[in-house]
Amino acid sequence: MLIFPAIDLVQGQAVRLFRGDYAQMTVYDADPLRVAQAFQAQGASCLHLVDLEGAKNGGTPNLEVITRIVSETSLFTEVGGGIRSMETVETYLTAGVSRVILGTAAVTDEAFLQQAVAAWGSRIAVGVDIRDGYVSIKGWTEQSAYTCGQFFEKMQKLGVQTIICTDISRDGAMAGTNLDLYRQLSQAYRMDIVASGGVSSLADVKALRAMDLYGAIIGKAYYTGAIDLRQAIEVAA
Repeated sequence: MLIFPAIDLVQGQAVRLFRGDYAQMTVYDADPLRVAQAFQAQGASCLHLVDLEGAKNGGTPNLEVITRIVSETSLFTEVGGGIRSMETVETYLTAGVSRVILGTAAVTDEAFLQQAVAAWGSRIAVGVDIRDGYVSIKGWTEQSAYTCGQFFEKMQKLGVQTIICTDISRDGAMAGTNLDLYRQLSQAYRMDIVASGGVSSLADVKALRAMDLYGAIIGKAYYTGAIDLRQAIEVAA
């Protein structure tokens, strides 16, 4: 299982939200490149970046810092947040990003999702954010009509290879990850599933690894010191 340490971006800084609330934001480092280089020094091979401004408003407001991270590390870097057009997909991929994550657009614009998957294949992932069993969109500010199961079925039929699933209620709360959810998903679907939200201990990492999940994202638990990244990578492997 791969470990994806996470950097959430607002105004060029590394931040974290509490349960998706933009009003409850902590700035962890003014230089996200420094954070990414620290991840790599601790043995990370992958990086999960989210442009929170892009997620809320669209566009690529943090492209400059993302480009710096891609060019000055050797990390496999995936980026999500506000990717709602082929132009934005191509901007990131030509800048050297390894994989882009479609969130809101994967829910609201099936034609775009199909076009992106047809053009870029495995370099397109889908991020699905779950609150109370339903898919949330637009930076977690709106609920869609899809249940989690309905959405996963649709993504598999459309040929999506990688899906990043966040339980919003667990995100940033340091309350443990939703093991039951990921166990059910890993048994029901063939896609590579990345667990996100609430991975807050080595026990969480071990439990997810035992499910043979493709990956897990570690965010707040790293920044608060609850998880040693090097140890998490070793346990996951």
